[in-house]
Amino acid sequence: MVRVRAVRYGEGMKDDVSDAIERAIGVRPQAMAPLSGGCVSTVVRAALPDGDMVVAKFDPTGATGLDVEGESLRYLKRESTLPVPRVISSSETLLILEHISGSTGAGPAASEDAADALAALHKVSARQFGFAYDTVIGGLPQPNPREDSWRVFFRDHRLLAMAHEARRFGALPAASHARIQRLAESIDELIDEPPHPSLIHGDVWSGNVLCDGDRVLAFIDPAISFSDSEMELAFIALFSTFGDRFYRRYAEHRPIRDGFFESRQHLYNLYPLLVHVRLFGGHYVQSVDSTLTRFGF
Repeated sequence: MVRVRAVRYGEGMKDDVSDAIERAIGVRPQAMAPLSGGCVSTVVRAALPDGDMVVAKFDPTGATGLDVEGESLRYLKRESTLPVPRVISSSETLLILEHISGSTGAGPAASEDAADALAALHKVSARQFGFAYDTVIGGLPQPNPREDSWRVFFRDHRLLAMAHEARRFGALPAASHARIQRLAESIDELIDEPPHPSLIHGDVWSGNVLCDGDRVLAFIDPAISFSDSEMELAFIALFSTFGDRFYRRYAEHRPIRDGFFESRQHLYNLYPLLVHVRLFGGHYVQSVDSTLTRFGF
C-alpha cells in the first residue's frame, strides 16, 4: 500500500526522534538515517551505543496508529509463524522495532517462500470475522467489529465503510458512491461464505516484504483481521506483489476456490482501490468505476 503525507526529516525532527527514543528505551541513538516508507510517519534506522541497530517510526501527532501497529506485530509474532520484526517499544507516537537488513521486491524463489508463509498464516482461524480491535491501513482507520457472516463483514466494514470515508472526504463522486451502494445490496449474489475466517496480514505490497535472495525475512506494516483469505490473494494480484509462482505454490497448501481469479479478486480489490481513492483520488476513481461496470453496476 502506497503511503502518504510526506514528513520532512530535518535537524529539528532528528532531535525529536532522538529524544523520543531515549525516553522510550533509556539510551540515545549515536546516529540515525532516514529510511524509505516514511510517508505516514518518520522512519529512521538508529544506531544504539551498544552497536545494535533499530528501526524507529515516529509521529508526534499520534494519529497514524503506531500503537496499533505495534500490537498487531506482537499478535502475529505470538499467534503465527509469519516472520515479522520484534517490537522493542510502542506507543501512539513512537514504534521501535528490531532492524532487519533486507531489500524489497521478491524474486521467484522468494515468492514461493512468501506463499509458504502466508498459507500458514491463513490457517490461523477464529470463530468470527473481524478482530479484537480496529486496525489501520495506509494510515486510515480499518474497522473490525465481530461478525458471523463474511458477506456482512465485507459489505459493511470494508466496502461501504471505505466508500463512505472516501465520499466524506470528497474524493469519491456521488454517482460512484451510489453505484457501490447498489452493488452492496447484491453482495449475497456475488460472493460466498469461506470455510472459516483466516488471519490475514492485510497489506502485502512489495514495500512491506523484506527479502534476502530466495528468502522472505519479514512482513512489515500489517493491517490484520480475520477475513476471507482471498482478500490477501486479491490484494497481492492488484499490486503485482508476487508472480504466478506464488499462486501455484500457495495452491499446494490451500486450494484456491473456483471463481476467484475470474470474479472475486476484482470485487475484493474494490476495497484497496477505495483506500487509494480516499488517499489520492485521480485515476483510482476510474479503476473503481471500471470494476463496478464489470459487475453490471
